[in-house]
Amino acid sequence: MAVAALLVAALGTACGSADSGAPDKAEKAKAEKAAGAAGALGAAEKAKAAQQARVVAAKKWRLLKTPLTAPPAPKEKPEISTRDGFEVEDQEEYPPVFTTIPTEDKVVFLTIDDGAEKDPEFLKMMKELKIPYTAFLSDYVVNDNYPYFKEMQAAGVTLNNHTLNHRYMPALSYDKQREEICGQQDTLQKVFGKRPTLFRPPYGNYNQDTLRAAKSCGIKAVPLWNAEAFTNRMDYREWDRDLHPGDIILTHFRGKEDWKGTMPDMIRQVMKTVTDKGYAVARLEDYL
Repeated sequence: MAVAALLVAALGTACGSADSGAPDKAEKAKAEKAAGAAGALGAAEKAKAAQQARVVAAKKWRLLKTPLTAPPAPKEKPEISTRDGFEVEDQEEYPPVFTTIPTEDKVVFLTIDDGAEKDPEFLKMMKELKIPYTAFLSDYVVNDNYPYFKEMQAAGVTLNNHTLNHRYMPALSYDKQREEICGQQDTLQKVFGKRPTLFRPPYGNYNQDTLRAAKSCGIKAVPLWNAEAFTNRMDYREWDRDLHPGDIILTHFRGKEDWKGTMPDMIRQVMKTVTDKGYAVARLEDYL
């Protein structure tokens, strides 16, 4: 009987040990669930706060509507190919030339060329509104104020290649084109610490030598544009004169000397068109 009592006691102890682990696991699962819910709530609160800040910024900068928020960057990048009619001989050997990113997301991409106008209000506006854009710089108009573009870069803007001197590329020899492109690659790396992979030829004009030179300088893609923005209008490449998912928009660093308005005026015009048509501005590099 004593042995039987000891066995019963031992079994009772063993069962008690096993049972005591169950509440621990349950509590742990409960805690993890609560933490996940808190994290989701925290993310939702952050998103709500960010949107409220954007509403305030839109009013401050006199936008008629608050810009729409772009969806998250795609996990799988779309396959980029050269647009039909934009090919050169042996195009498959060179970086693709395109005007639109293949995507079903209702997004467009804002790109700004050269660097002549250096309006500090533009930098403040874009930073506060959190509108992404991509710059294509020519050194001959940038080199008098590199800090302006360093501030832009610090805000997350990618600085890309638009040649040293903004010359009409098809009129130049292969060697001269390579000097324009590789020279700007070297300058951008030296001044801003990064060698670009995107190149836009001045005026959108290029030939086989342009793409061959660009490839030799480390260029991976040649984004052109499907629409062009000004302070008072938008011009379109397509016959329907409209925006499409994935369209690249071109504008320039310009001010009142060239336009009837400022760069913030141009952004107001762009965002009115884009938002009215139900599009958000996304970051080009997220799709490449």
